[in-house]
Amino acid sequence: MFIIVGTGAGGAILARELALNGMEVTILEKGPYIKSKDAFNYYDKYNGSVDLLTTTCIGGATIVSMSNMVRALDEELHEFGIDLSEAYEYVDELVGVHELDDSHIGAGTQAFLDAGRELGLNSMKMPKAIREDDCIQCGKCAFGCPADAKWSGKDFVDDAVEAGATLICEAEVTDLIVDDGTIKGVRYIKDGSEEELFADKVVLSAGAISSALILRRAGIDAGREIFFDPFVSVGGYLKDINFNTEVQMAGLVIGENFVLSPHFSSFIRANIPDDSVTDKDILSIMVKTPDECKGYIDDDGEVYKTNTIQDIRYLAEGVATAGFILEKAGVDPNTIGSTVYRGAHPGGTAAIGKIVDSNLETEITNLFVCDASVLPVSPGKPPILTILALSKRLADYIKNK
Repeated sequence: MFIIVGTGAGGAILARELALNGMEVTILEKGPYIKSKDAFNYYDKYNGSVDLLTTTCIGGATIVSMSNMVRALDEELHEFGIDLSEAYEYVDELVGVHELDDSHIGAGTQAFLDAGRELGLNSMKMPKAIREDDCIQCGKCAFGCPADAKWSGKDFVDDAVEAGATLICEAEVTDLIVDDGTIKGVRYIKDGSEEELFADKVVLSAGAISSALILRRAGIDAGREIFFDPFVSVGGYLKDINFNTEVQMAGLVIGENFVLSPHFSSFIRANIPDDSVTDKDILSIMVKTPDECKGYIDDDGEVYKTNTIQDIRYLAEGVATAGFILEKAGVDPNTIGSTVYRGAHPGGTAAIGKIVDSNLETEITNLFVCDASVLPVSPGKPPILTILALSKRLADYIKNK
């Protein structure tokens, strides 16, 4: 039997692939099984030193993601003998990765794309896994899709259960059961009671923070480093652009040290001292950069992060470029402002080459990790597609083994 801990990008596709292959799979999810439209209620809270966006519910962070699907870290993974070419092709077809139809590219996104091209930047539509026929273009992608129009890990968990997998929600894994260096199962809390579940193989896909803490309790010193992609949103006043109701992050500009994507933030309006300005008059851009892996998780699960000079320089480059795009797009330059610094996509806590090998196995035999924990460096861009491909590769390895 296989135990998979977590239902984000890594755990969900792994559960699906193994279950469809006729293997006995039990999925443990710390959070509840919810409707996608309610996902905004399940964002996690951390200490005041870090503003980090993660969720605890079925589908993990995928359920509040923008369903952006870009390939990342190819060269870095090649250094460990990992080639994801075939896995990417499989996943692309499985989730329907494509650029959105023009019918779902709004005026704000088009202004972003046109301005980027006029400035000579590397501008394109964002590859996504969204079904246009279902999408109502409400702008609420980050709250959980009210129309279930985008792919999330929840979709694959449902497939796995239909294929015979067992799903246990609101079950928090506390410890691993290990005997003579080999995994035997897990202990978890469900409805206030501690339970034990035994298996031949265990895969931790609980996210960079939870997976690291579970490993640490088993004697593997994970979570002593952590990255997350720093981001801010930069925006200003452009009358009646109605960008707040568009599909979010449908465009992309790729810089050397940053990526930019149109993303609405209501916090921008608060920077403009004009009561007549409303959400429909705001055009804003998310600036996302890679960061150096300077930070750690303490034993209580709190995240502490240090920003290096390089982190700050990359973010400043992206913010300046976003400002040029906004002004070229017609935004009043006197109203351009920024949100506070935040982080997303935590990872690197159980990195390949340090905590797991190239097959994502730990020093404990038959214990694997497959989520953003294993990424060797910060991708500086949405990691979902890369995690899906890594997990597909792991599923093939397990099936062949």
